[in-house]
Amino acid sequence: MVMPRASLHTLGCRLNQAETSILGEGLRRKGFELVEFGQPTDVLVLNTCSVTEDAERTSRYLIRKTLKHSPNAFIAVTGCYAQTGMEMLKRQAGVDLIVGHQFKLDLPAYIPPAHELRKRSIPEVHYTKMIVRGDFDLPYFSESDSTRAAVKVQDGCGAMCAFCIIPFARGHERSRRFDDIRREVESLTARGYREIVLTGVNIGRYAHDGLNFCMLLRWLDQQPGLERIRISSIEPTTVGEDMIDLLASSTKLCPYLHIPLQSGDDQVLQAMNRRHTVKAYTKLIETALTKIPNLGLGTDLLVGFPGETETAFRNTVAAATDLPFSYLHVFPYSSRPGTAALRIKQRVPSASVKKRTALLLDLDHAKRLAFHNKQIGKTVSVLFEAGTRDSHRFGTTPNFTRVAVADTGDLQNRILPVTITAAADRFTFGHLTASRHTHTAMAML
Repeated sequence: MVMPRASLHTLGCRLNQAETSILGEGLRRKGFELVEFGQPTDVLVLNTCSVTEDAERTSRYLIRKTLKHSPNAFIAVTGCYAQTGMEMLKRQAGVDLIVGHQFKLDLPAYIPPAHELRKRSIPEVHYTKMIVRGDFDLPYFSESDSTRAAVKVQDGCGAMCAFCIIPFARGHERSRRFDDIRREVESLTARGYREIVLTGVNIGRYAHDGLNFCMLLRWLDQQPGLERIRISSIEPTTVGEDMIDLLASSTKLCPYLHIPLQSGDDQVLQAMNRRHTVKAYTKLIETALTKIPNLGLGTDLLVGFPGETETAFRNTVAAATDLPFSYLHVFPYSSRPGTAALRIKQRVPSASVKKRTALLLDLDHAKRLAFHNKQIGKTVSVLFEAGTRDSHRFGTTPNFTRVAVADTGDLQNRILPVTITAAADRFTFGHLTASRHTHTAMAML
């Protein structure tokens, strides 16, 4: 009997990627063969994003694209766009199932068995406007396709930044039960994963049964068989000195932080309802770098927020230039329904937004290249991924430097010393180091 095929595709954040892996495991258990997105399929599960209008537009395009090569494919849409744009998706041709965030991880149960798969004239909808606030477990653990396994520990956000739709899409802050995290981490290490990436919407706000995020990190740091622990994007107001001290002393916690700044101007930050100032952010980064000199540091910058003057933008450029970021994620402002920013009348002309975005993207390229150039001559610890590209094998260091070496055979899921010899803006080049006795010395580079 031919197995029914299912493909999954993720738009947006690392948390979405983690949840897509969980959905994929659910489909495997239901008897589907997972095929690469873009290949002919019987089912498409599209895990959407609604952070920008472009992300929503891309979701609609991918539905149409899939139906061109698989006209009878059963299309299931979930994620943030399914939560905030449910009515629009109901009118989207070809959509058969819409699953909001409250029911997201139950999605595989809503997919019909193979003999009942057929297009629907009206999509089935599983949706509630309000999302339950309680702490949660996951229905099952995912099988990641990467050598780095994403572990969801938190969901939702109560910060209510003026530009952000995520509190409307994912609801209030809630945390995953510690015992459920423990079981997944033990399962991942037993299956040979070397690195886990902690994901959530506002992970620094993790709290369950008296355990906070830093305490969770300390527990993970003591787990046998786990070699790397990476923190995904974390808000500056949730990074305390105790966390920085732990990052500095641990041999497992990666010396890497992605801390959104959004703007380098205090008036804009206040209008955004951000809870930090430029001075406080700068002090945090200086403290972190003093204690973790080899820190990999990324940030988010939002361009063209309503009321952003030329002076305010120049302040952002100055802050982004002066602070030792290894890369910048740059986003043009996109108005989102229901957010407070819609009430601000002073709009930045689109031509100015485009020009400012281009300038910061140029700075991003320069920052990446400068950071990579600093790695030349170092011997670093690289966790290699699967596959090859252009006759090279790729992997990452603890401080999130991407490294390419000449293809010398399968290196997947191996941590090996590499000496960096050259740099580009997107990755570095190096060669495998013959001597392995340097492993301890270079483990946290």
